[in-house]
Amino acid sequence: MTAHGVAVVGAGRMGQAHATAWARVGVPVRWVVSPRRRPELRDAPGARWATSLAVALADPDLTIVSICTPTPSHALLAIEALEAGRHVLLEKPIALTLEDAQRVVDAASRAAGRLMVAHVVRFFPGYAALAARVAAGSVGRPRVVRASRISDAPVGYDWLKDEERSGGMLVDFGIHDIDQANAYLGRAVAVTSVPLEGDGFGTPVVTTVEYAEGGIAQLLHASDLPAGAPFRSTLEVVGDVAVDTADTSAGDAFAEQARYFLGCIEQGTEPATAPVAVAVDALRVALAARESARTGRRVPLG
Repeated sequence: MTAHGVAVVGAGRMGQAHATAWARVGVPVRWVVSPRRRPELRDAPGARWATSLAVALADPDLTIVSICTPTPSHALLAIEALEAGRHVLLEKPIALTLEDAQRVVDAASRAAGRLMVAHVVRFFPGYAALAARVAAGSVGRPRVVRASRISDAPVGYDWLKDEERSGGMLVDFGIHDIDQANAYLGRAVAVTSVPLEGDGFGTPVVTTVEYAEGGIAQLLHASDLPAGAPFRSTLEVVGDVAVDTADTSAGDAFAEQARYFLGCIEQGTEPATAPVAVAVDALRVALAARESARTGRRVPLG
């Protein structure tokens, strides 16, 4: 097995999660990149600090870059790391726009390293087990996906509340369930999102996604509950034979994601569990959902 070293870019909650995950799979975090302050990542005590990714990329022992920064910086950082020959684990969403997402895809197609977008819910044990059961025929042909994702309001992450920086709740938060629905139902052809009464980031939104083969996804997202309200998520797949649901506990999904990506790197294979194309498709649907919520119109997808 090749010796690997990681740079974690971003020192917020996701940076902490990625640093812990890499420590658990035995890959040392050599660098932490944060422009404003030296971060304290408890699972990366030996990491060096850089204020720019370029400094870390000069280290020949650095092989993997985990990008955990606010979404507007995803494309530039991912392209920089890929062009430097590194493998990249990029937090979702892949980018803030489809144009930037395509730039990342194009850079990955030219690069020697692998790219995986960290749609970590695909690695939650209950979600993965449901996917395996449905693939084995537990519901017959999937026809309807119902999902919800509900939390209290984010504290200390003002950029999330700025749609120009985060994409808004549907792009940053709801994209997990959009990705799940796409995985079961295929190609989305239209989206209708209806915000309930409220104001600002996290206002409840009910989204209906229509699919080319006749399937429907019904999704509820809200992240404006009072502080301390418990996080809750649900996922149900309705087929023409039966109904199946996911145990939505997270397990050690971040470590499993890192372990899986490391395996892809070692084996020289593309990440089939989380292909880059599905990350682009999830963004496409999420952006359409946001447009529908803003305009009050059903948004067809090309």
